[in-house]
Amino acid sequence: MTPRALISTLAGLGLATAGLAAAVAAPAASSAPAASHPRAAAQGAIELFAPDRLEAFSEGGKVYPSLGLRVVATGSDVEIWSHRASYDQPITSELRTSAGTTPLPAGSLKDFSGLKGFIVLDIRKPGSSKPLVHRTVTTCLNSTGERVQPAAAPTSPYPRYCPYNPYTVGSVMGVQQGWASSVFESSGLRPFDLDPGRYVVESRVARKFWPAFGLTEETASATTRLTVTDACVEGCEGMEGRPAPTTGHHARTPGTRPTQRSAGRVAGPVPDLRSLPAFGIQLNGKGTTLRFSATVWNAGDSPLVIDGFRRKGAEIMDAYQYFFDTDGNQTGYQQVGTMEFHHANHNHWHFEDFARYDLLDAQKNYVSKSRKQSFCLANTDAVDYTVPGADWQPENTDLATACGDEGALSIREVLAAGSGDTYAQYRAGQAFKIGDLPNGVYYIRVEGNPERNLTESDTTNNVADRRIRIGGQGAKRWVRAAPVGDIVEPDGFYRTHVG
Repeated sequence: MTPRALISTLAGLGLATAGLAAAVAAPAASSAPAASHPRAAAQGAIELFAPDRLEAFSEGGKVYPSLGLRVVATGSDVEIWSHRASYDQPITSELRTSAGTTPLPAGSLKDFSGLKGFIVLDIRKPGSSKPLVHRTVTTCLNSTGERVQPAAAPTSPYPRYCPYNPYTVGSVMGVQQGWASSVFESSGLRPFDLDPGRYVVESRVARKFWPAFGLTEETASATTRLTVTDACVEGCEGMEGRPAPTTGHHARTPGTRPTQRSAGRVAGPVPDLRSLPAFGIQLNGKGTTLRFSATVWNAGDSPLVIDGFRRKGAEIMDAYQYFFDTDGNQTGYQQVGTMEFHHANHNHWHFEDFARYDLLDAQKNYVSKSRKQSFCLANTDAVDYTVPGADWQPENTDLATACGDEGALSIREVLAAGSGDTYAQYRAGQAFKIGDLPNGVYYIRVEGNPERNLTESDTTNNVADRRIRIGGQGAKRWVRAAPVGDIVEPDGFYRTHVG
């Protein structure tokens, strides 16, 4: 069984509601009886579904309806693979189905958060052609899906969210055949300004996407009659229409401590650690500390798996890197350093020497080193899910991150293929002291596997340098980071990982 097949087997996403299941026909190859559909069966890759009627509540003129809009994969699995060759190149995307591969229109993805303007939404009064609300919605097709055909596969292998890191390289969105994806679960749909009354909600896939998806006027649109009433006092479950919080990582305890120092490894897949450019760069209020965020990610065809085993009577663990074949079977291990328990604002076990942050001068000579030297590995960012062997659901594999409490005897830390581990600037040690540093040009260097203790396929791509300029005096000191391609960092983008 391949790692992705193993993921598909383990990652149960639940069954569809009876109403939605009845709204979509079973596949032709199924022996199960086909359910009737109020519209003709889709001839294309997808079909848009929405309930006929909905009720919502108005609070101060604001309405948070759960519109129930779904994209249904009717004829085959539907995948959208997106990638950018460099940060100054646009993102290109293609649709993959059982019928083949079709390029999507240029500009389909402005970033990796979803298909730009994929859904067009109009809300009007019955009998009126003038919309009271008109929106285009960027749509991520990765969500907590629903099985809507009886013979469909019991689980879905696709990612459950779209990447948010502006330095993402590639992504995959997917809806499995016989499954549906919620359109608004990840879009952050804003409330509507609607008074109590009756409305017609018209939803449609933007026309520019119709050729690629094989859509028609009928299959690309859906209509819902919406009744808005005054805010309720009880029984308002689901009125917000906002995504439920995601669950954390599933912990797994490593096996017994190795009985010899190294069992080596059999030739096979290994990780490939790479660094993204430092981001979220700023100075503290006194102008004496340079803060930043950094991501190291795994571009290899195997997860990075580090097991720690506690030394007797000590707050230190011996760390071992484990290796696996393409079927997920363990093939060997080797000792790669140590783990230590970090109190401060972490309170879990850190692997030493996973990454290093250096400040360099204009000639790239060493100036200083960040105190941040150890890490609890976690799959915080989907950096490139198009790499071979990428784990699209890292939180649901049995090789999951468990950074442990102070009494732990052993732990396992994992960085899955395609994912990155981000540490934000406010974490302890994540800064450079620059109070005595002259103004000028510098570089922030992020380097994965700095001591080369970890086995990986390529160590020539471990470093990313970000050029900065420091100026001003005292509390009015400033820092400016050189742009990286056409990337625009969102304001306040300093997310840290959950570990």
